[in-house]
Amino acid sequence: MWTVIIALLAIGLLMVLLEILVIPGGGLAGVIGFVLMVIGVWIAYTREGDLAGHSTLAVTIILNISALVYALRSKTWEKAMLKRNIDSKVNVIDENDVKQGDFGRTISRCTPGGKALINGQFFEVHSRSEFIDEEIDIEVIKIEKSKIYIKPKQN
Repeated sequence: MWTVIIALLAIGLLMVLLEILVIPGGGLAGVIGFVLMVIGVWIAYTREGDLAGHSTLAVTIILNISALVYALRSKTWEKAMLKRNIDSKVNVIDENDVKQGDFGRTISRCTPGGKALINGQFFEVHSRSEFIDEEIDIEVIKIEKSKIYIKPKQN
């Protein structure tokens, strides 16, 4: 019977630690782990007696607190953290690459944002009000900071 109790407590503790450290949100793994530990302690009380139940409960509480403290103090977080600063910018537009009045072709559907090929380069583009399907000839109507506004090319 002790094998079952220890297995329930170990699996329960593992599920709770997975909930805290690995699985984002939800809470299902933590609830399952907590229920397994409660069942393990309950079996210890009902099958092995009060002394064994009290001991199992105390050991379970101590193991949970110790595992949580160890997991939060270990270098696990340092291994997962980003240690470099990101200093690049998205969609930096060089005035020599694209200008108002240039023509191009959409690569993806612009609803209202999408991608287009303009002057041989790929850019993130925005349509003012309408949706533009892919593979449609376009014209650059405005460039505002890092945004390129387009419209379908008039034939």
